Amino acid sequence: MLDLRYIRTHPEEVRKAIALKGLSLDLDALLALDQEVLRLKQELQALQEKRNQTAKQVPMVPPTERERLIAEGRALGERIKTLEEVLKAKQEELEALLLKVPQLPWPGAPVGPDDSANVEVRRVGRPPEFPFPPLDHVALLEKNGWWEPRISKVSGSRSYALKGDLALYEMALLRFALDFMVRKGFTPMTLPSYARAFAFFGTGHFPAGRDQVWAIAETDLYLTGTAEVVLNALHAGEILEKKDLPRLYAGFAPAFRSEAGSFGKDVRGLMRVHQFMKVEQYALVEASLEESDRAFDLLLQNSEEILQALELPYRVVEVSTGDMGPGKWRQVDLEAWVPSEGRYRETHSCSALLDWQARRANLRYRDEEGRIRYAYTLNNTALATPRILVMLLENHQLKDGKVRVPEALVPYMGKGVLEPCG
Repeated sequence: MLDLRYIRTHPEEVRKAIALKGLSLDLDALLALDQEVLRLKQELQALQEKRNQTAKQVPMVPPTERERLIAEGRALGERIKTLEEVLKAKQEELEALLLKVPQLPWPGAPVGPDDSANVEVRRVGRPPEFPFPPLDHVALLEKNGWWEPRISKVSGSRSYALKGDLALYEMALLRFALDFMVRKGFTPMTLPSYARAFAFFGTGHFPAGRDQVWAIAETDLYLTGTAEVVLNALHAGEILEKKDLPRLYAGFAPAFRSEAGSFGKDVRGLMRVHQFMKVEQYALVEASLEESDRAFDLLLQNSEEILQALELPYRVVEVSTGDMGPGKWRQVDLEAWVPSEGRYRETHSCSALLDWQARRANLRYRDEEGRIRYAYTLNNTALATPRILVMLLENHQLKDGKVRVPEALVPYMGKGVLEPCG
């Protein structure tokens, strides 16, 4: 959510942001509604003042005049009640439109309608050259008995169940990621996989992304697709002190997405499933571009170091205005190499949102002058499974179908090679 005062005074900049992000929003209608709300507030205030003045006059006038003033007060009260209802409806309408206003993208963002306009910044590592015919990750899973195909009968499509060494490997990866984030000064947290609607509105997943979220029947809760939803709501309504910033969290939780609209995409294997595990980086910092940039570099560096520790070739991609989402100021994706596809696929998405989320979630702090300000927020994946397993299995496969374990994970696995499941 943008500051309404900024929208009023910089309408052309906001209009440009709407166009750059490919959104459907009538800014003129929003501004007109804003003016109507302001007019209604002024009219309501004038009526309330008049009613108060009338009430004060009642005991001061002769009895013959009191009945007229009392009747006038009642009429004013009815008018005020009606106007309050109209104002409330208009304010709710305005609030709904404000939730659709995007963050302005940073000046360095590539301009384009979708991911085709994303710009590769650099590549790290070289894709492997195999001296044998390599297998894709599904073939490796089947050859080694590392997954349970019966799970679709039990839990439906886009479900997965890992077995043997691969099940332990998934757990090892998640613990490795948490340990890594602790060494970087982040507070580790295990979190619920569900939250109330206000938390989804706070991150910007509602209202636009509601079709990706599963509601829990007969409750006011929804399943989260990232720990960011819960982490971003932790300090909602509080006023932190500047000395307590930045707040750096590494949140772990199972994540759920309906994958609505993705039928036919990545239906084989582990690339796109309904439930996955994720360690999420989250930063709450003071309202400073310098501090936001510093945190952005930190979150991005963490993810790059994780990919390097996993010995995966990857590339860094600057995300375009039309692909970054409405709330993003800046987004950089990391994409790891998938040998069977001959291309890079996203594993991490580092985002800076300035105060866009903070205004929605009411995340505030007190600065040195005692002023209450909205904080800035950032987030990035630390590690998500099972998608990362696709890259690990394919890039580290051996001639006999077994899979090498990166050196950084050997202490967690107690071995250097994943063995077939008996």
